Amino acid sequence: MEGYQQFLPIIIMFVIFYFLLIRPQQKRQKQRNAMLSSIKKGDKVVTIGGVHGTIQDLSDDTVTLRIAHNVHVTFDRGAINNVVSSSNEPAASDSKETKEESKS
Repeated sequence: MEGYQQFLPIIIMFVIFYFLLIRPQQKRQKQRNAMLSSIKKGDKVVTIGGVHGTIQDLSDDTVTLRIAHNVHVTFDRGAINNVVSSSNEPAASDSKETKEESKS
């Protein structure tokens, strides 16, 4: 019985670390992997370094971003920090705006 009492504080510390550090980190990693697997051509993204661009080409481990007119840069897929907008949302709003402008 005394052997268990000596290890009880260590066990309690491990449980606290698990719920405060390990479990939330695993949850964030799952969300990031889901985001990286769902990116597609035309999405506007921001890299870890802060470069904003639109995805022009995808492969299993690399992404080619268009960051300016005729400027294409290739990054590792893991360098994508977040998706700013999906490709289908701006395309729909852009096409509506161009149709309205052409009617005027």
